Amino acid sequence: MPRPYRSILFVPGHKPDWADKALRSGADAIILDLEDAVPDDLKDEARAAVAASIARLRAADPDVGLGVRVNGLATRQTGADLEAVVVPGLDVVFAPKIEQATDVLRYDALLDHFELRGGVGGLRYIVPVETIRAIHNVREIAHASPRVGALIGPTAEHADIAREVGFEWTPEGHETLYLRSRVLLACREAGLHPLTGLWERVDDLDGLREFAVAGRRLGFRGMIAIHPAHIATLNEVFSPAAEEIAFYQGMVEAYEAAARAGDGALRYRGLHVDRAHYDKAVEWLAVARAVNGGAD
Repeated sequence: MPRPYRSILFVPGHKPDWADKALRSGADAIILDLEDAVPDDLKDEARAAVAASIARLRAADPDVGLGVRVNGLATRQTGADLEAVVVPGLDVVFAPKIEQATDVLRYDALLDHFELRGGVGGLRYIVPVETIRAIHNVREIAHASPRVGALIGPTAEHADIAREVGFEWTPEGHETLYLRSRVLLACREAGLHPLTGLWERVDDLDGLREFAVAGRRLGFRGMIAIHPAHIATLNEVFSPAAEEIAFYQGMVEAYEAAARAGDGALRYRGLHVDRAHYDKAVEWLAVARAVNGGAD
């Protein structure tokens, strides 16, 4: 990804005023939706609106991530979507209904054409893992193309994966732990940004926080949202705290000083620290700097 998004807010593509409100929410990235949120008879109108919104939002904020959720390949509308919306300012294609590596390559073939045609480069995919086949093939999907930048572990109570698996949703998310863990491991192996899924209960901000914290503890580094009221919580949960930065920076400095003195292990704030701890701290600080826009 251009940077590791903490919060990704979805907006119906045919409602430009909602996109402007989304920008004011502080979301790291905004996804303009051409798929489920847009009625079939408004698809053409929505494509034009999304292209205009990308230009307008990019002019208003050069740093926010901008993406489009296109219609899945089986609809035969993906090419028309990409033809309209692959314009300067776009960062991400949210690519639904991918079930195997060859689906990613089909997206690549379309994007190769429309990136050249639109004068756009460097687009990345966010891939939601939405079906049983996708869960089984998630490792191959993660490695299928350099454009794959992030995967989403499925959680939603009323989404495709819930219908296919037949789980009964709970706020704690234990019923999706295995599914999300497979996605998380695929992301870590492939060096992708791991995102956890949706919290659908719009007014339950305490539940949102608990779920996001549990996802962060598991290893996820961001989350998608469908309401601007969720963004502040997600940004807080998935941001490195100042005391965490100080802890890991101190660990790095202490280990490097010990290594220069010829020691491969030391005690740091009451903890045993060796090379494995140092390597984790260096990696953690790199992610923290990326989340903070490159600032220490």
